[in-house]
Amino acid sequence: MMKHKIILVLVSVFLAFAILCVSLSVTSVRVTGNRTYTAEEIEQLVFPTRMSRNSVACMIRGLMGKKRSIPFVQDYKISFLSPGEVEVIVYEKSIVGYVSYMSSRMYFDKDGIIVESANQRLPGIPEITGLHFGQIVLYRELPVENRRIFSMILNLTQTLSTFGIPADMIRYDKDLNATLNIGNVSVLLGGSNDMNGKLSELSNILPRIKDLDGTLDLSDYDPTVPNRMYSFRRR
Repeated sequence: MMKHKIILVLVSVFLAFAILCVSLSVTSVRVTGNRTYTAEEIEQLVFPTRMSRNSVACMIRGLMGKKRSIPFVQDYKISFLSPGEVEVIVYEKSIVGYVSYMSSRMYFDKDGIIVESANQRLPGIPEITGLHFGQIVLYRELPVENRRIFSMILNLTQTLSTFGIPADMIRYDKDLNATLNIGNVSVLLGGSNDMNGKLSELSNILPRIKDLDGTLDLSDYDPTVPNRMYSFRRR
């Protein structure tokens, strides 16, 4: 009789625990580290179904290292703040630009490694044109003729970000001279020397010409000549 009571108690405890596990659900999601996606988009990608929001199942998936693959996201971590509240910490892939290849946008990092292939265009990521390359393979280096171009692109995009200048396209010629496309404005930058000074001048000039259609020539920028006037040709 006592044995049956013990079994009944154990079964009752087990059932109560099982019901508790099934009923626990993630109801509040905080997202940090995201730039490409909104917090709502990350929440939907990480928790696409009602079952995926089960707190116990979510913990088990985390312990087993099972995570959903999200484009442009290197990794993410789910941290439980309470049984129903989590923080999703997003680690995005480092991307400096993309090239068009076979109807796709091939995004690459600072070392020229192709990290993502997609049809969508990421805001703030410029298209890089004028490069000559062979066959592109995902997660391999973009096969360009001169690898020095990657450090030049990184330096240029970082400096653009510093000055808050949004470039739609960066075009390089055979001598690695750079031209920016910003809306209907083209900006001739020339070589990679004095890039910080050139873009500092551009940040001062751009508010006055950003709604125009033409070409600004900063290729002959000289840091020793103050208050210099630059050519702007309308199209």
